[in-house]
This record gives sequence, C-alpha cells and structure tokens, in this order.
Amino acid sequence: MPQAFFPIFSSSVVHINANLAFKKEDGRIYYFNGHEYPLFSHEEDDIQTFKMIMSQFYVNGIAKQSEIVRTFGMPPIAIKRAVKLFREQGPSGFFTNNQPERKPRVLKPEVLSEAQKLLDEDKDVGIVSKQLGLKKDTLHKAIRDGRLKKKSVASE
Repeated sequence: MPQAFFPIFSSSVVHINANLAFKKEDGRIYYFNGHEYPLFSHEEDDIQTFKMIMSQFYVNGIAKQSEIVRTFGMPPIAIKRAVKLFREQGPSGFFTNNQPERKPRVLKPEVLSEAQKLLDEDKDVGIVSKQLGLKKDTLHKAIRDGRLKKKSVASE
C-alpha cells in the first residue's frame, strides 16, 4: 500500500537553491524568488498543491530534482511521478479524482437484500454464506459496516 509522504517545512526561510526559497508562516507555505518576491503560497497540509508547485518549479527549470529531494526530504520517485502527472495533465491533474469509482463486486444490492432476508429469518451467518456462495468474512464485514443487520438476541 503506498504511503503518503509529508514534506518537511521549517519555520524560518530555507533556500532550495540560490534563487528559490520558502518560509512557513501561520500554517501557510510561501515560496520566494530570491528574498523579495513571493511566487506562490499554499496551506501547510495541502500536499497536492505542494506536489503541483514542486513539479512546476522542476519543469520550468527553477529547481533541480536533487534540490527538492534534499530540501524537503522527498523520495526521488515522488518527484518523478508528480512531474509526469504535471507534464501529462498540467496543474489540474493534481486536483481531479483519477480513481475509478469503486463498485461492489460481491455484495451487490440484490445479494445484500437476499442475505438480509436470510438473516432476518434468524439463520446463522455460516448458513447464509453457504446458501449464497459467499465467504463468512464478507458477511461479517458487511454486518460490522452496517450494510447488514444481524437479528440480536435482546430484541426477541
């Protein structure tokens, strides 16, 4: 499972290279051209915007990959992936949901209703799983998540 990385932001002005620096102030990160001109800012915990601006700095030749890696403690592969996304989709690529919508594979609505009907008849989860050809763990998870309700002894 991929791990989220969080860049290291110092509270004082930190130079990325001779022409580019950043400063953290009041929960925001400010990027400066030299010491004078603020180029960009974003919230400290806004990782997508951080990746976007680092990619833009790299693609535009403002900062080298090694400078970004050294300054923020980023893994080099994270920069490479962000740069690839920036080159293929531009800045908007960082803010669109590229994940396909997940749909249930096993517990589709018709299977859920059948399982609930059997559970309402006070059948054991093991019996329901065999009748429907499902794993017991799948039904137990659906019960824990609240997608299925098991008849409780106290309600009788």
